[in-house]
Amino acid sequence: MKAAALCVTLLMLNSFTLKSDAAFLRITPDRLQHFQFDSVSFDCGSNKVRVTRENKESDPQCDNQTPTGSSCTIERVYLTDSGEYWCESGGRDRSNGVNVTVTAGSVILESPVLPVAEGETVTLHCRNKSTSTNRSADFYKDGLLLQESSPAAEITISNVSKSDEGLYKCNMSGAGESAESWLAVRARTVSVTPPPPPQEPPSEDSNAPRSLIVLWMTITIVMLALVLVVVGLLFIRKHRVCDEDTADDRDGVTYAVVVPKPRETKESELSSIKTSSPTETPSPTETPSPTETSSPTAAKDSSSPEQELLYAPVLKATKSKDS
Repeated sequence: MKAAALCVTLLMLNSFTLKSDAAFLRITPDRLQHFQFDSVSFDCGSNKVRVTRENKESDPQCDNQTPTGSSCTIERVYLTDSGEYWCESGGRDRSNGVNVTVTAGSVILESPVLPVAEGETVTLHCRNKSTSTNRSADFYKDGLLLQESSPAAEITISNVSKSDEGLYKCNMSGAGESAESWLAVRARTVSVTPPPPPQEPPSEDSNAPRSLIVLWMTITIVMLALVLVVVGLLFIRKHRVCDEDTADDRDGVTYAVVVPKPRETKESELSSIKTSSPTETPSPTETPSPTETSSPTAAKDSSSPEQELLYAPVLKATKSKDS
C-alpha cells in the first residue's frame, strides 16, 4: 500500500510566527491529505497561490482561477498535485507553506490545515475511502504508537501545547495506512490587561482631609455672612444719622448778633466838646429841658445819622432731643 501511494511529505520545520490565520493558505476541504480525483480549492485572500512541486516553484494548474490568482480550484487532483502550497504577495513576501498530499490509497488522515493554537482541542480522524463506516484505527506520532484500536477511528488532543507538534498518521485494520502529516501548534496571542488596583475601603485617615475642607468652607461662608451683615448695619446707621441731621436743620432757629459801630467825625467831636464845656453853666433860674440836657450818647446819635453795622457770625440753636 505504501508503494502504491505516491505521497510527498515535506516537514514544516519552520515555526509559525504569523499573528493571524488570515496570513495562511485556506484549503477546502479543510485537511492536508486528499484522495485522488477529489476536488480541492485553494484560497489566499488578496495574495496569489503558489506551489512547490519537485523542488520547483510554479503556479498551480487550476481549472477555475481568479484573474489575480488568489483563488484556485482543481476539480480532479492527481498525485502530481502533491506539494507545498503557500500565499505570495506582490512584494515576494510569502506565508508559511502547507504540505498537501494526494494519495491513491484508501486511507487518509484528516488533520487541520491551519496551525492549532495552544490550549485548544483538536481531533484527528482516520478516514476510509471505500466504506462509509470507519473501522478501528491506531494512531502514531513521529513513528511511535500514540493510541491503539480507537473504535471511532479518531483521536482527540485536549489542551494542545507545543509538545504535541509532530508527524501524525493512522493505520486502519483491514484498509491500510495513511501518509504522515505535520500538526502545527502556534502560541496563543493573549492580550493581557492588568487588573485595576483593588479599591480599599475609605478609612478614617482618608476622611479627615475631607472633613477639614468642609469645616474650612463652612467657616469661610459664615465669616463672609457676618461681614456682610456688619457692613449692612453700618450702612443703615449712616443713613439714619443723615436723616436726623436733616430734620434738625429744618427745626433749628438762626440768630444774628448785630454790633453797631459808631461813626465818629470832627463835627460830632466839636459838638460833644461844646456840650461838655465847663464855662457854660446854666443859670439857676433856668432848668434845662430834657432835650437840651441829653446824654452824650444821645448827642452822638443825633449828630451821626449814619452808622456802620457789623454782623457777627450766625449762631445756630438746635433743639435737644429731650426738649
